[in-house]
Amino acid sequence: MSRTRFRTSILIPFLALAAPFQVGAQGHGHQPPADHLGRVHFATSCDAHAAPTFDHAVALLHSFEFGAAIRSFDDVIAADSSCAMAWWGIAMSRWSNPMAPGIRTAATLEPGRTAALAATAHASGATERERGYIAAVNELYTDYEHRDQRTRVAAYESAMRALAASQPADTEAQIFHALSLVASASPTDKSYAKQREAGATLEKLWAVQPDHPGLAHYIIHAYDVPALAPQARAAAQRYAAIAPSAAHALHMPSHIFTRVGLWRESIATNQRSIESAMQSGAIAEALHGSDYAVYAMLQLQRRADAQAVLDGLPALAARFDPDAVTGAAPGSAGAFALAAIPARVALEQRDWSRAARLSPAHTAFPYADALTWFARTLGAAHLGDSSAARAGIDTLGAIHDVLVGRGESYWAEQVAIQQLGAQAALDQATGNSENALRHMREASAREDATEKSAVTPGPLAPAHELLGDLLVELHEPASALAEYRTTLAKEPNRYRSLYGAMLAARAAGDQATSARYDSLIASMLADPRH
Repeated sequence: MSRTRFRTSILIPFLALAAPFQVGAQGHGHQPPADHLGRVHFATSCDAHAAPTFDHAVALLHSFEFGAAIRSFDDVIAADSSCAMAWWGIAMSRWSNPMAPGIRTAATLEPGRTAALAATAHASGATERERGYIAAVNELYTDYEHRDQRTRVAAYESAMRALAASQPADTEAQIFHALSLVASASPTDKSYAKQREAGATLEKLWAVQPDHPGLAHYIIHAYDVPALAPQARAAAQRYAAIAPSAAHALHMPSHIFTRVGLWRESIATNQRSIESAMQSGAIAEALHGSDYAVYAMLQLQRRADAQAVLDGLPALAARFDPDAVTGAAPGSAGAFALAAIPARVALEQRDWSRAARLSPAHTAFPYADALTWFARTLGAAHLGDSSAARAGIDTLGAIHDVLVGRGESYWAEQVAIQQLGAQAALDQATGNSENALRHMREASAREDATEKSAVTPGPLAPAHELLGDLLVELHEPASALAEYRTTLAKEPNRYRSLYGAMLAARAAGDQATSARYDSLIASMLADPRH
């Protein structure tokens, strides 16, 4: 694909494809728009004439099309002002992506709490089952000024577990409970107990409801970790066909494609997602898909395509509103992508001069700002600019402290890992190889103890890969090869680690292993059209 063509595909909306079909059961009176969102039916006690619109809204919710879902739930209220479950749907939509990074702010939470309280106020005519949903969503918002987010998310999961147990015939309760399991899973739990429990429930239901968008979607989220990713290949290959009208449905398969190293598939599905997101004005979603696409392009050494996306960022940034509620990607994901893409382009190419010239932003999302500082500091260290590198390390430390103060423990740890990697680069640049190895090994161990967030396709530079680079520089190729292999076990078909492993094996005198990696690289980069 040419650079011009890819840039155009990002910035110009494309026409919707294929013939539409109706979501949910048919009724009379108020009808939802016809589109491709899969098949969902969520029974309520609301006016039967509003049932198709409610089903449409829930289908949008299952594909994380939150802005459109809110509008559809508003349509239900217009048709039936007593419908408590429509307010439930708005509260769920206002919570937005349950896998979204960071602590939600009061400005985000207050509209959701208002909707949850409205659901409670209208619940006198609701069924016991419906009151269970309403009680559960209130757990996400109640006393958010004093209850921390992890506590509220855990309380929501517990409430949904109780509802699912009391309503075994309600498949929607089972589905929303499974999603809450994934959202509440700890990134340090390497048994993946909650993800496995959720996946088992979702797979069983998906066998019966193959066109349900939430089932394929949440299977992908449940298995979006290296150890489980192969189990989601069927869902990844199917979800985009189930709900092609949803930009997020077009993007989500790339989470699994990234995990298993299917770069061309990731680029293709993200291009479609970006086109759809641009058409609907979901700029954060377009940016999020662009980050995943750029990551895949760089693994295939399609540098011109990656540069084309980078060149298009200013136009996207000019339209980006971090407070807008549109698609699945929240404002934090857009800010993350705006920082990550330039850093990736520099670091994946080991272009230290380019990395050192990156301009840090100061946004409401410090962990996104840290991406630029990390890349910039690595660049400065490799160029021998010790003063700039020390300043960058200090800034990363300050960002870490801000995140700790905000209760953002996950992101504080990610920034701490980046700070260790940057410190190792400075140690090596200033002749202290012993400290460089110590800091880089600590960074690797700490990165192993956690998981990446759904907001990113992967680290800017995996710690084991950086450790491998350092060991090569220290003339320890056999040890370096082991580090590259460790990276590849978690990040299959990652170009920098494949290339590093090839060179390290050659330097270690293992010509057979070097030739094998050389062949793997050639096969990965080969154009399948030729």
